[in-house]
Amino acid sequence: MYAIVALSILLDVFLPVLPSGALVIMAATAAAGTTVARPAASAVREGVAVLDGSVPLAELLALVVCAATASVVGDLAAYRLAYRGGARLDRALARSRRLSAAQERLGAAVAAGGGALVVLARFAPAGRSVVSLGAGVAHRKARDFLPWSALAGVVWAAYGVGLGYLGSRWLGAGWTATGVSVLALFLAGLGAAYLVRRPRAA
Repeated sequence: MYAIVALSILLDVFLPVLPSGALVIMAATAAAGTTVARPAASAVREGVAVLDGSVPLAELLALVVCAATASVVGDLAAYRLAYRGGARLDRALARSRRLSAAQERLGAAVAAGGGALVVLARFAPAGRSVVSLGAGVAHRKARDFLPWSALAGVVWAAYGVGLGYLGSRWLGAGWTATGVSVLALFLAGLGAAYLVRRPRAA
């Protein structure tokens, strides 16, 4: 499951239609639904970290690390590809007014230290692609881009895993919990897209 999640996250910077967020939530829901068949006290004595006496904490943390790492590696791959892409990629992005405007705004935000916009864009549909490719096309320095990419990956991964865990604990480890959690992720994406596109006050 971790390999599938990581591969999906790696590739969705190039193919934003991949359901990487949903896969993270499903993996977290599955982990949260795995009960430990012994009391919490005995689990602690045996050195197993648990949440609510039933869920191994290590599984959830490993999922966050897996998802965040795959996110950063994918961002770096897109950034390097765009950095070396030259005029061809410039022309491809220039054909879309929306991508061009987003590229200029996000690139300027990274250069100016406004990296919170990069974190927001990680939640917006295709926002990750625009940020990574835009930073590469604009030849932004890696030290200006990668720290914010890493923070965005960790926040996004923790949010997805948290949704899966809480949904499972509140609604049970079934499709209802997964559906509600995916809806929450989708709504967060819509909110992030609105904030990213909203004109800044002069």
